[in-house]
Amino acid sequence: MKVLLSIKPEYVDRILDGSKKFEFRKVAFKNNQVQSVVIYATMPIGMVVGEFEIEDIISGAPSVVWEMTHQFAGTTKDFFDSYFEGREKAVAISIGNVKKYDKPLPLNVFGQGITAPQSYRYLSA
Repeated sequence: MKVLLSIKPEYVDRILDGSKKFEFRKVAFKNNQVQSVVIYATMPIGMVVGEFEIEDIISGAPSVVWEMTHQFAGTTKDFFDSYFEGREKAVAISIGNVKKYDKPLPLNVFGQGITAPQSYRYLSA
């Protein structure tokens, strides 16, 4: 199963160039059958630019997750702390094989009426 994730362009660039090995989220996927992520680069790009396999999902106290992931977090400790402020749990998606699409795709290739998710959206394909 695949999920569509909305990711800011600066982080998309780091995922595609291999410097960001973890994507952070406040909530885990409810379905544990998710194997890959389709990357939607938010505005100003507004297109689906690639996908990656999920190597692992790490969850726990934000301080523990940061300690395990900081070398390849692709973000600063300040941003991480701000993002998870007041949260007891942080989720880190470990990024496996990355595939950049030759040509970015519009969201409607996944079905009419598909919109960019606030958090994530399951995809049937």
